[in-house]
Amino acid sequence: MAVLDIGTDAKVSSVSPGRKRLGTLFWLAIAWIALALALAVFANVLPIQSPSDMDLLGRRLAPDAEHWLGTDGLGRDTLARLIFGARISLTVGVGASLIGLVLGGTIGILAGYYRGRLEMLAMGGVDVVLAFPPLVLALAITAYLGQSVFNLTATIGFLSIPPFARVALTATLGLAQRDFVIAARALGATDARILLRELMPNVLLPLTAYFLLSVAVVIIVEGALSVLGLGVPPPEPSWGIMIGEGRESLDVAPWIVFLPAGTMFLTVLSFNIVGDTLRATTDPREAAL
Repeated sequence: MAVLDIGTDAKVSSVSPGRKRLGTLFWLAIAWIALALALAVFANVLPIQSPSDMDLLGRRLAPDAEHWLGTDGLGRDTLARLIFGARISLTVGVGASLIGLVLGGTIGILAGYYRGRLEMLAMGGVDVVLAFPPLVLALAITAYLGQSVFNLTATIGFLSIPPFARVALTATLGLAQRDFVIAARALGATDARILLRELMPNVLLPLTAYFLLSVAVVIIVEGALSVLGLGVPPPEPSWGIMIGEGRESLDVAPWIVFLPAGTMFLTVLSFNIVGDTLRATTDPREAAL
């Protein structure tokens, strides 16, 4: 019981100093993320038009009573494509970041705790992945396996492992010699117990903050790949695909590009604000200021 008390004290002390930092901007960002997630989850039951129905006689219509955000170059409802596009963009962003969090976090914690040859091999593999051109890897996987949400998520998730591993390694190295870990080891706790009950809850704090920042980055990466034609294949909408398809109509119907670009901007900004705020509240150096 003494081991648990020591670990709990350490975790509480790392969070509580930053609670006063949460402000209006943070809660506005939370509200936008919650709205985007809710629309993506319940897109099928919302009273909106189909995102794939085309009306060639109603191409590039300005916003009106029937199409609140207008139509695109093929006469498809922009609002419906934005909402269904949120499902694709957020699925790739959250899914790829979860792959990096689980695999990269596990590698970093084990390497930071055991050190020695394991750390050398693990970080050597991380450096190899970092050195490999990500666009070339995306092209190779897309050409071999084809374009799909799963393949795109797995590819970006694989590329997300190294940064998560480095964050977990740095956090673990800073915690491995703390008093509560030394006390647990002195009381005869096994390595598994120390990793699961003492280190992991504390390492999860910075990893969670980095996870939110990673989601923002992955959404941008998915959008860039979609603009280049390497994302989800049509007719499935995503914000990046909408931006890419709207480039030809930028001079006559700029809203076709600006609406998905603005939605992506607000979503990425919100994830960055929440991630930066949580990082500040979990960083002892920030909390001490």
